Amino acid sequence: MKFRAIAEIVIISVSICQAVTAQSEKETNTPMQSQTEPRQRTRANAKITVQSSEAKPYDQTASPALIEIDLSEKFVGDIDGESSVRALQLVRADKSACLMSLQRFRGKLGKREGTFVLQGSEMVENGKIKATWFVVPGSGTGDLAGLRGEGGFEGEFGKGSDGWLDYWFE
Repeated sequence: MKFRAIAEIVIISVSICQAVTAQSEKETNTPMQSQTEPRQRTRANAKITVQSSEAKPYDQTASPALIEIDLSEKFVGDIDGESSVRALQLVRADKSACLMSLQRFRGKLGKREGTFVLQGSEMVENGKIKATWFVVPGSGTGDLAGLRGEGGFEGEFGKGSDGWLDYWFE
């Protein structure tokens, strides 16, 4: 039950973050950026490797199985640092899976240093993973305060992933 409560809290929290941002944009009738200044997007790339991983089943009373995964990742490249990840995974009978994740990155993005949170959605098929993610609004700290962005990663298990983030600052 503890893991189910955590999953529900994560889903509710992320939904609230998205709803607040959408409502703020709707109320001002503009995206959360200056009208006089178009946002400049920069692409950052990184090689991502899993340093450690622990999977814990939390509901296998029926199929598909539900699993919680804790990961520690290392990023090398334009995104350079470490990330702790908490993911909830649904595993199908054919061994394909879908996940949702939250992770806190600590390190450098370009020449700026700080932390930020990524929310991800991942699909696993035939030993390959493909994901999309976005920076949770308001989660940047240090030199990364005001960070916004979206991207993803692709890779094969045991060989690392190639990740990217198209980002800007509010």
